[in-house]
Amino acid sequence: MSSLKSKRAIPENGKGFTSMDSTTAQRRLKSIHAHLVSVVDSAFSHIHLRSSPTAAEFLSEQNYSVVLPEKLQTGKWNVYRSARSPLKLVSRFPNHPDIGTLHDNFLLAVDFFGDNNYLGTRIRVDGTVGEYKWMTYREAATARTAIGCGLIHHGILKGSCIGLYFINRPEWIIVDHACSAYSLISVPLYDTLGPGAVKYIINHAELKAVFCVPQTLNPLLSILSEIPSVRLIVVVGGMENEVPSLPSSTGIQIVTYSRLLNQGRSYLQPFCQPKPDDIATICYTSGTTGTPKGVVLTHGNLIANAAGFSLAVKFNPRDVYISYLPLAHIFERFNQINLAHYGVAVGFYQGDNMRLMDDLAALRPTLFCSVPRLSNRIYAGILNAVKESGTLKERLFNAAYNSKKQAIMNGRSPSPIWDRLVFNKIKARLGGRVRFMASGASPLSPDVMDFLKICFGGHIIEGYGMTETSCVISCMDEGDILSGHVGSPNPACEIKLVDVPEMNYTSDDQPYPRGEICVRGPIVFQGYYKDEMQTREVLDEDGWLHTGDIGLWHTGGRLKIIDRKKNIFKLAQGEYIAPEKVENVYAKCKFIAQCFIFGDSLNSSLVAIVSVDQDALKAWASSQGIKYKDLEQSCNDPRARAAVQAEMDAVGRDAQLRGFEFAKSVTLVLEPFTMENGLLTPTFKIKRAQAKAYFAKAISDMYAELTTSDSSPVK
Repeated sequence: MSSLKSKRAIPENGKGFTSMDSTTAQRRLKSIHAHLVSVVDSAFSHIHLRSSPTAAEFLSEQNYSVVLPEKLQTGKWNVYRSARSPLKLVSRFPNHPDIGTLHDNFLLAVDFFGDNNYLGTRIRVDGTVGEYKWMTYREAATARTAIGCGLIHHGILKGSCIGLYFINRPEWIIVDHACSAYSLISVPLYDTLGPGAVKYIINHAELKAVFCVPQTLNPLLSILSEIPSVRLIVVVGGMENEVPSLPSSTGIQIVTYSRLLNQGRSYLQPFCQPKPDDIATICYTSGTTGTPKGVVLTHGNLIANAAGFSLAVKFNPRDVYISYLPLAHIFERFNQINLAHYGVAVGFYQGDNMRLMDDLAALRPTLFCSVPRLSNRIYAGILNAVKESGTLKERLFNAAYNSKKQAIMNGRSPSPIWDRLVFNKIKARLGGRVRFMASGASPLSPDVMDFLKICFGGHIIEGYGMTETSCVISCMDEGDILSGHVGSPNPACEIKLVDVPEMNYTSDDQPYPRGEICVRGPIVFQGYYKDEMQTREVLDEDGWLHTGDIGLWHTGGRLKIIDRKKNIFKLAQGEYIAPEKVENVYAKCKFIAQCFIFGDSLNSSLVAIVSVDQDALKAWASSQGIKYKDLEQSCNDPRARAAVQAEMDAVGRDAQLRGFEFAKSVTLVLEPFTMENGLLTPTFKIKRAQAKAYFAKAISDMYAELTTSDSSPVK
């Protein structure tokens, strides 16, 4: 990693400049400062721009972003920063500038919130899942120290990489804290990864120890001879008499988590505190093709991102959060840093998504972070329940919904009567106390966003980020009633849009500038581990990370994601298609659980593979008086295909899809797209090459049908 560090260091001044001398930087700051004036408005207080003769047409006022007067190589002035901190990129928490590492952050939490509930799990009594049992911040800190000392006892030295190979539970957080306290590097392993990917990551990162659970122990044991760097395997939740012993010739010890705790308590050592520039974690992103890439993030990267986010969103020690998003994903890792900073209680789900609603009812969280896949299901589930509740209740819901929406759009407080009559029952589905909701990982439909705002109230935002930026690049500001965008820049970074002429996107586009989103600042990663070539592909010499996403600057300096540079394909007549955009539109269709859109330059139209929502399909068949032997039969029924196609067409028209963006044929399947069948990445993105091969016959059959029915033959 030395070559990566020397090539791409985080600027200590936090301004994100990598190629300016101090004189130039000062001159630039003076120029910016001349155009700024403090203004207080009803939504929030921050810095707005005022006009200046020297800025001419290059400077414009934005409510949420500031356009910096920095002339780029293109000759255009188009670098945006958050209006919350336009003169300096945030790299530390404003109220706690002494926090430079994850270890510092947790020490503060223990000092301030030591006796508060921290990590909670549901306990079983006589085989029945009961209430949550809690560990305090101080108890977690004691366990953190013992685990760290236990690793040292086994000869795990500073700078070693430690694997975490299990799903969300308190021990995951404790091990991660132990790594931070003793300058070890945590390396998450998705629990659903196959042995091949697990073996690759273990060897690539040269893991010295791996924490697993009994379910993931066997896959590890099957590759022991192929992972020579591993010296210790720790089984979380395993019984002493169930853990196998290995011959000394293997050089690997297997111990339970409980034994490691006891060993650490008997071998207490002082902390080996990391520095902000030290590596905190290597997060492997699966990607859709090829081998996983190890994203190298320092303590400073992660703290800067959380600190920037803290200017927009703040939690408090009375808050309760449910942890079910994968901890191996940067979204949930980022959440945990913020939660600890504010002393929030974190309750873990049981590990079964089918029982998540039961966990929500037991925990009654105040904070709820989600991904569009779940939000879409909540949206569809509520609408279906409303339709089935009878004409009177449906009319009441529509009246309440429209009244509350109109009030919100006009900046007024909705009447509380609608919550009492209608929406409190809906809020109860998430426990009844949620005051903050955030959506990330992929775009959320504006209709679904508005629906969540109206039904659940509180502070509801959508954000945009990636592992390579330590998570958040931008997020919606509080008080912003407009949906369909991902907000303003994180105060810890700056953003520019770079022209993509082959796709006809330029920063001169009217009414909104468009281009590839590029990010710079203390949140940007150090590079891909042991992979200089791929690092150079995304990080340029000036420190800009090229995300591959296409964005536009909406009114007020809001960022909107409109396309994906890499996943674009061209149809036979030359039209460019962004399949993810089309899939996100169709996700609102009641029949669709998941959707894969396919097309290529040999064909003139799109086709779709739809993993059906089985309840919706059953309800449709019942309403039509159709009886099936099984659901497989219904998927093959032309009437069912026609019904799904009609619903997709209606949704597409509502979303104003262009004619060539409509799927012209659809195949229904019962099997969901999962990581197990190789169709999804661990971050729930479709593996397009694999899906194309998996559904090759269905795709071929659909194009054959279209050829016979279309007057213009498909090639």
